[in-house]
Amino acid sequence: MTKSKTTLPKKGKVEIDRDILLSIINLATKEINGVESLTNDYLPWYKKVAKPKSEGVAIKFDVNGVLHVDVYIKVFIGYSVPDIAYKVQENIKNSLNSMVGLKPGKINVHVFGVACDEEIQ
Repeated sequence: MTKSKTTLPKKGKVEIDRDILLSIINLATKEINGVESLTNDYLPWYKKVAKPKSEGVAIKFDVNGVLHVDVYIKVFIGYSVPDIAYKVQENIKNSLNSMVGLKPGKINVHVFGVACDEEIQ
């Protein structure tokens, strides 16, 4: 009995949909304790009306193909903003690397508000 070998092509192209990247970043951000939500508060009013799928996340690739990420969040009161920002950056970096093998360039975390106990209820 002989085994058949399948060889994979040595060169090829993998395309990842933009919505997949946005979903990974969105989930990685929400996994961090202290993050209340992602927000579109950074958008002008006329763009908020359309409510884009990329709520709270903006991504772009530079000319070299390096991914740059901006996330816009609200945090719970009582958490350290620098700690949350660092954890969000690390979780996004690790999630993109492990799920799609992508190493992002800059990951900017913008805090646009603090959620108080009264707002949560």
